[in-house]
Amino acid sequence: MSDETLLLLRLLVGGALYAFMGALLYFVWRDYRAAVHPPAAQPALRGRLVVVQAGDVVLTRNDYPLLPLTTIGRAPTNAIVLPDVFASSEHAALTLRDGRWWLEDRRSANGTTLNDRPVEEATVVAAGDIIGVGRVQFRVEFDVI
Repeated sequence: MSDETLLLLRLLVGGALYAFMGALLYFVWRDYRAAVHPPAAQPALRGRLVVVQAGDVVLTRNDYPLLPLTTIGRAPTNAIVLPDVFASSEHAALTLRDGRWWLEDRRSANGTTLNDRPVEEATVVAAGDIIGVGRVQFRVEFDVI
């Protein structure tokens, strides 16, 4: 190879290295700014599920507070434990994402309903909606804090 070709290759590799380091510094700086100056927070939704109907299922409470991740089912590891043979071990979940509550069925045997319609994918819930898990129905209530 000629001296001019080697010089050109060295300049290209050096330029690529500086471009990579510049991009890396830009992404670190952007993440730092986002951490120091977070976007304006949306009001958090504090909510609860109020038992509307339980059939012959004996529940320990009449209402249950919503956690950022609230699982509902028969297993004792759930936030809301339902002693109902028609409820799966982990039947459904309510998740707070981007200031909205999402309901999803966790592949339960008998399905989860929202306002008497089957939940087939993650769905946004609103105040007053009725969630059905097994023989238990809950009404969704929210307080903006």
